[in-house]
This record gives sequence, structure tokens and C-alpha cells, in this order.
Amino acid sequence: MTDQALSAAAAQIEAARASIHSPVVKTFFDEPTFTATHVVHDPVTRRAAIIDPVLDFDQPSGRTTTVSAQAVVDYVKTEGLTVDWLLETHAHADHLSAAPFLQQRLGGQLVIGHAIAMVQKTFAKVFNEPTSFACDGSQFDRLLADGERFAVGDIPAMVLHVPGHTPACLAYVIGDAVFVGDTLFMPDYGTARCDFPGGDARTLYRSIRRLLALPNQTRLLLCHDYLAPGRSGYVWETSVAAQRAGNIHVHDGISEDAFVALREARDATLAMPRLILPSVQINMRGGHFPPAEANGVSYLKLPLNLL
Repeated sequence: MTDQALSAAAAQIEAARASIHSPVVKTFFDEPTFTATHVVHDPVTRRAAIIDPVLDFDQPSGRTTTVSAQAVVDYVKTEGLTVDWLLETHAHADHLSAAPFLQQRLGGQLVIGHAIAMVQKTFAKVFNEPTSFACDGSQFDRLLADGERFAVGDIPAMVLHVPGHTPACLAYVIGDAVFVGDTLFMPDYGTARCDFPGGDARTLYRSIRRLLALPNQTRLLLCHDYLAPGRSGYVWETSVAAQRAGNIHVHDGISEDAFVALREARDATLAMPRLILPSVQINMRGGHFPPAEANGVSYLKLPLNLL
């Protein structure tokens, strides 16, 4: 059976490269969480999407601030952009989403993959959420599945489902650029971990090879950069060709079994992300805080000896 979504994505990328109508990408890098937030817009219509926005969080005090998100707001307003989409590649375990803050100030539909319901069901048990917590993705405005299409202004866009890091991971293909979330890092750093609940190294390998079947010149925009040893600056854009030639975990010639063995061995040495417990509780709610208690304060849970 042919992969119709992948073929459609490849055709879209080639068409975009053949035209001068490509998306403009402005990236905001949050060094405390090593996260790249991308603002993507159509230079003709000035319509835009914001991908993976960050809410600042000071864990010792439990305080959130919006300095990083406000910089995005200021850029959007200065450039005269209209935001139609707030796109989450997955329910992040390393930063809190600023989507509600941005939606209140800039508008746009909040989007994530349809498999977020699986993530919600898993973590509702971890955090012993009440039955009132809906595990159906209804905290988001739109749930997208593999091959679904939308547009950023006049630039065609579509979704590729790329599970493995989490069950709900999406890559967004916007014109000739693909925003790959946590599937891939820069070639000198490798690939995402797969040891969170619902993650799977074999599934991630297949998702990555699917991405690397796109045209060699395809721009790949990453969600993170962790500054590999020997490199002096953060980078968040690469290409299919560069990944196929040089990704230290999954370059051409690495078999599925070899990748799984490498990835699982590496994952066994990794500590849990510093912000996984607060991040997932917020992000599975579409960036909203848990309901306030009788004193008007929202609380996050810390399950002991569970993860």
C-alpha cells in the first residue's frame, strides 16, 4: 500500500520549492528549556501559525510568567500578522505551553494530534485525575490526523503523524518546511527519547524514516537543540539530506534493530526531564492550569515513587 499522506507531503514540498511563495519562519529560542518556538507566516496574506509556544515557569516558587510568550506577541503585532493557528507538535514534557495566553491576545485555533486522547488517558491515571477530566481532546479546538490538510494564508499545509516519542506526535508540513517536533534533533545530537509512557523506539524509527523519505532539500525545523559537544551555537534548522547523511542515531544504513538497541540503551541512562510532572499536567489540558480549589489557587500534583 502506498503512503498517500507522505506522497502528498512530498508533492507539496516540491511545488513550494518551485514557487517563490514559501513561508517565512521566525524562531524564538528558550534556552532554559532548549525549546524553539516557531512563528510561520505567509508573506503575501500575512496569516500566521505559532508552533510550540513556551510559558516561563520557575519550579522552586511555582510561579509562571509570560516574558517569552510576550516576545512572540510583540513580533506578531510588529509584523502585522494575523494568527490563525496555535500548533502543538505533542504534549511536551519539558516546558509548559503558553497557548492560552497567546490565544487570548492573538486568537487562532489550538491544534494537536488526535491521539492526544491516548496521552490524556495514560496521564489521567498517573495524576489520579477526577472523572470530570475529559480524556477526549476537547481541551483543544481541533484534533488532526495523518494526512489532514489546512493552510497558513495561501500556503498549503498538512499533517504527518509521527509517533514514537509520544503516541500523539505530529509533524506539520507548511509549504516547503516541516516542523518535526521531538522526532529528530540536529544530526550531531540524534533523536528523541522513547521511554515515556506510550513511547516506543521501533515506532519512532519508522516515523523518522518516513520523514527522511521526503525530498532531500526539505527544510526540517526542530523543537529543541541541546548544543552537542564541540558546537558553539544553538541551531534548529536542518534538512532531510543532512539527517540522512549524518544523524548519529539514524543516518542511512542504520537498521531498525540497531536503532532500537541504541535508543533503548541510551534511554535507560537518562533522568526524567526536570519539568515533566508540571508540564504534562498543564499541556494535556491545552496549556490551562488545573481547576482552582476552594481558596482560588491551582495546584499541581507530585506522584511519589511512580515514574
